[in-house]
Amino acid sequence: MARVKTGVVRRRRHKKVLKLARGFFSARHKHFRKAKEQLERSLVYAFRDRKAKKRDFRRLWIIRINAGCRLNDISYSRFINGLKKANIELDRKVLANLAMSDAAAFAKVVELAKKAL
Repeated sequence: MARVKTGVVRRRRHKKVLKLARGFFSARHKHFRKAKEQLERSLVYAFRDRKAKKRDFRRLWIIRINAGCRLNDISYSRFINGLKKANIELDRKVLANLAMSDAAAFAKVVELAKKAL
């Protein structure tokens, strides 16, 4: 059986990994084995945190909506309940943006929610 030399294939694979490992600290961007280990871990973190990002933003929006609600003398849970009863279908992202940037418009939405309760 003929001997197979992996020079070109190996170099290509190493270059691909080292290119992805750019910016890593210390030997993790210089040495193939360390770079590969760190890259595997980094890709796991990236996958996990793409999911966590959605949860984090939802939490932030709820905090902002709650702050706006408290300024209008209503709790977050009663406000959301009022919106559901009034058939107002604004998502939390839009409500948080209203609470932050346009307090008058948010106050009107709160009044509609209060009337529906």
